[in-house]
Amino acid sequence: LRGRLHHLFAPERHGDPLRSRFTWWREASPDARRALVAAAFGWMLDSFDVMLWAMVLAALMADLGMTKATAGLLGSLTLAASAAGGLVFGVLADRFGRRKALMASILIYSVFTAACGFATGVAMLAVFRVFLGLGMGGEWASGASLVSETWPARHRGKALGVVQSSWAVGYALAAAAAALVLPAWGWRAVFFVGVAPAFFTLWIQKRVEEPEIWKAVRAGAPGVRAGFGEIFGRQRLRLTLLVTAMNACTMFAWWGFNLWLPAYLSMAPEKGGLGLGPRTMSALVIFMQAGMWLGYVSFGFISDRLGRKRSYVGFLAVAAVFMLLYSRARQPLLLLALGPFVAFFGTGYFTGFGALTAELYPTAVRATAQGITYNTGRIVSAAAPFVVGSLAETRGFGFSFTLIAAAFLAATLFWTGIPETAGKALD
Repeated sequence: LRGRLHHLFAPERHGDPLRSRFTWWREASPDARRALVAAAFGWMLDSFDVMLWAMVLAALMADLGMTKATAGLLGSLTLAASAAGGLVFGVLADRFGRRKALMASILIYSVFTAACGFATGVAMLAVFRVFLGLGMGGEWASGASLVSETWPARHRGKALGVVQSSWAVGYALAAAAAALVLPAWGWRAVFFVGVAPAFFTLWIQKRVEEPEIWKAVRAGAPGVRAGFGEIFGRQRLRLTLLVTAMNACTMFAWWGFNLWLPAYLSMAPEKGGLGLGPRTMSALVIFMQAGMWLGYVSFGFISDRLGRKRSYVGFLAVAAVFMLLYSRARQPLLLLALGPFVAFFGTGYFTGFGALTAELYPTAVRATAQGITYNTGRIVSAAAPFVVGSLAETRGFGFSFTLIAAAFLAATLFWTGIPETAGKALD
């Protein structure tokens, strides 16, 4: 097994083994590396802001008198808004540039995360969460296109794996911030911390350039607009529907589990939770992020080596098994042991989505197509927090998490009609 993993992650065996592992990084241009840093930090800070909600949800529900169904509905509104943001910012990124769209999305989600701390009722909170979602959805479409178009084809999966792995870092930072701030200053102060990512846009503006392939397309046809016929025409309609449906199932599973996980761990047993203290809950969530980060990074290397399809289907099938095991665990030590495996297989596959969609669609509509396939799936998955919360209210969290495992398995079925694209050069 050790030898096989070394073959996957370090295929170039000549010279210094450590040096050969990072050959892929050195083969990229300085502009490509800065693009990766910009997208990775933007995605990490996106995760940080979004997951602050999950970390304070139990305290927020008690303070504002919300039921599980209402809290789930607010989570669903955020995801629906993020879907709209992804669609809008995908078009803007194709029209005005990946960098500008990335900066605008970061500013929006940062400002409205902080605004959530001023909410005095459910209606006001809902408005702020909707605007936060718009920025959240826009970051992925612009960042994924920025990296896809600047990195060599043979290393595209690895680069996007690094970007996607930053989500786990942001999630862990959100858990750490909640552990430090929530007990001392309450849930409002936790949201105020979320304004910090806004300052990162200054670095992007000074250091990051637009991809040459995008500039060439714009120079050749300066009046070009996103051609939806390239996405929904006869040639790609079936493919677009399959990719979107597959993504919808995976996102239903991910958001349904992760937006409720901290609340499930910390709620009192009589309310269906496990009754863990805030620091124990945060520790379990942070430890899970180690598995999530490894899953993201590993998937990039594995999918570049074995292909997108085999890697995706394998991760999803194993994720369903570990989800069923986790839903039946009650002891903190068992949860601690299972958590990283749930996170590794239950999230690592997201790394492949940016590379897959970049390789399926042409440059003129790439960000638009990524925004549509990713965020239409997110519209469907927006039902997940509400569905899981409502079922947890009536049937318990164990039943809800079983439904999540079924969603993982359903996603594998759509891969029968999606072609292998690993290593494909962009047009």
